[in-house]
Amino acid sequence: MKSRAERKANLMQMAEAEIEQLLDWMEARDEPDLSGIEEVVLALRKRIGEGMTQEVVENQESVRPVPSPSCPKCEQEMHYKGMKPKEITSMVGEVKLNRGYYYCDDCQGGLFPPG
Repeated sequence: MKSRAERKANLMQMAEAEIEQLLDWMEARDEPDLSGIEEVVLALRKRIGEGMTQEVVENQESVRPVPSPSCPKCEQEMHYKGMKPKEITSMVGEVKLNRGYYYCDDCQGGLFPPG
């Protein structure tokens, strides 16, 4: 689990990179129209929101819960299969995560807790 300072540094680095891209975009245009400005700012907001969501979710204790969760179908303990990539669609957009993956040998089903 990352410390608060490490999480803050990651978020600041992400925000600074996005701000640099915005400033580069501004400097490359003489007088952008409002629609162009809105398009760029909304895209920046989406990327920052996705990055912040990813940072928060990946630092939750439930990324790999202990003990292993029970299978929702047969209620047997599931087996940890390692960290696996998972892409989810959230209210802020697409978020790519590495989550603990669990598998039930009996039901042959998988699970990315917390759900």
